[in-house]
Amino acid sequence: MRPRVTLKLATSLDGRIATATGESRWITGPDARRQGHRLRATHDAILVGVETVLADDPELTVRLPDYAGSHPLRVVLDSRLRTPATAKVASGDTLILTTATPYAVGNAEVVTVAAEDGRPAVSAVLNALAVRDIGSVLIEGGGRVAAAFIQAGVVDAVEWFRAPILLGGEGRPCVASLALANLADAPKFRRLNVEPVGDDLWERYARA
Repeated sequence: MRPRVTLKLATSLDGRIATATGESRWITGPDARRQGHRLRATHDAILVGVETVLADDPELTVRLPDYAGSHPLRVVLDSRLRTPATAKVASGDTLILTTATPYAVGNAEVVTVAAEDGRPAVSAVLNALAVRDIGSVLIEGGGRVAAAFIQAGVVDAVEWFRAPILLGGEGRPCVASLALANLADAPKFRRLNVEPVGDDLWERYARA
C-alpha cells in the first residue's frame, strides 16, 4: 500500500512561495511555522525537491520545545544528484532518489529510481518509500514537486498556511503548471477547516 501523501504549503495570499529572486524566509509567521513542525512530527517522512535544498539548505527536522520523539526520514528528489555533500540533509537519515547513476552524497542513502519526463517517477518514489515501511509523507516543496504529485492524483490532503501578504505574478507559485485545458480536469479538494494561526490562516483540505 502506498504512503498517505500530504502537501504542506506556506504561501502569500496569492499562492506564492517566494519572490521572483527566490527570497522565502519567512513568508508565514512563527505560529504557523510551529504548527508546521507539529505536522512534521506526525509523518514518517518529509519530501522536498533538490531546488529547495539548493535554495534554503533546510534541516527538515522537528524543532519543537521539549520534543523527544523521532524525526521523519528526509527524502530529496534529485534527478541529477546536485545535492551538495555539505548540505544539512546529507548528514544522515536521508534518502536521495535520483535518475542518475548513484554515488555517495555525505551520509545520505542514494537510490536510483525509474524516471518520468527526466525526473523521478511519482509511482517509483512512493514504491521506494513503501518498501521502507513509510506510511505517511509530508511534501514541503517546491512547486514542480507539488505539481507532479497532484498530477499523479496521489495527494490525499493539503495543509495550507497563507500569510496576509501579496507577492504578485512574478513571485514563484506554490504549484507549477498543471497544463489543464478544461476546468473539469482540475484536481478537486474538500475544505475541512479554516482557522487563524497568529497573523496567518491555516486551511485544511482532503481530496474530493
